[in-house]
Amino acid sequence: MSWDYERLFQSITELVMHHSPSGVESEINQYLLEKFAQLGVEAWCDRADNIIAKIPGKTSALPIAITAHKDEIGAIVKTIGTEGKVEVRRLGGAFPWVYGEGVVDLLGDNSTISGILSFGSRHVSHESPQKVQQEDTAVKWENAWIETKSTVQQLETAGIRPGTRMVIGKHRKHPIRLNDYIASYTLDNKASVAILLTLAETLKNPKVDVYLVASAKEEVGAIGALYFTQNQRLDSLIALEICPLSAEYPIEDGEKPVLLVQDAYGIYDEHLNGELRQTAQHIEMPVQLATLSGFGSDASIAMKFGHIARGACLSFPTQNTHGYEIAHLGAIANCIQLLKAFCESDISS
Repeated sequence: MSWDYERLFQSITELVMHHSPSGVESEINQYLLEKFAQLGVEAWCDRADNIIAKIPGKTSALPIAITAHKDEIGAIVKTIGTEGKVEVRRLGGAFPWVYGEGVVDLLGDNSTISGILSFGSRHVSHESPQKVQQEDTAVKWENAWIETKSTVQQLETAGIRPGTRMVIGKHRKHPIRLNDYIASYTLDNKASVAILLTLAETLKNPKVDVYLVASAKEEVGAIGALYFTQNQRLDSLIALEICPLSAEYPIEDGEKPVLLVQDAYGIYDEHLNGELRQTAQHIEMPVQLATLSGFGSDASIAMKFGHIARGACLSFPTQNTHGYEIAHLGAIANCIQLLKAFCESDISS
């Protein structure tokens, strides 16, 4: 199956440009509900803030879910100081040195205030605390701040308070094409949400009911997926994710998707993985296998807590994970093709 990479790129771009820090995901929620409605697919938002679309199958027995978390990492306001300086702490696996100094958005209750993530001047001696960041240690959130040049009253009027979320400014988030690759912040996991949207458009009459779940608050503990799997009886859950490219993992960059065998939360289901591998073999698609450290997904966390019996994680190789990420559009497209074939086949019946 040939794929329109430009259309896939544009779909991911639209998703990236909708802010969705963990727990403050209304911007992306509205967009997803509108997209599912345009496709004529039944969709709703549950009490845990998941956006769920249902594709009816030939039978309602043994339903499956495919999840892609819609939240992104960032920071959370701790203190509002004088002279428009705001202190933040990490939200999910975010590091200030990854973002660098530049524009960030503070998502106030009433309006968004942009500011500059700041680390201090470079032209300093050992008398300044910033000197150590140049020579000895990476900058930490405790050493960084956001310059808004707003008064305390202006920040209060915007609804900036302890707990306000910070994300990369929108004009810094716009993805770029590198030939057949896409490069962007928050490909984890907006590219996976784009896979859900494509499946909603192309998946017709699957063998069983399929729930496409844009899950909430994954970066802070898979909260949305745990709520969904506690309340919805499922035969299997497949999480869509990035797969970090690193010398410690035998993963090749390019078009081949990655099926995880194990991560920090435990092992994935061998039988479900076998069915996915068999489907890949049937459609002549090579897949890679990996065990990861320092990683978890909706599926592995739901399995660990006994919410599901069978979990798998299908992913695409990604450079600079939790930073300015780079992934091959072909790997993302192949995840779509594999999942579509899996949902429409009788291999797992």
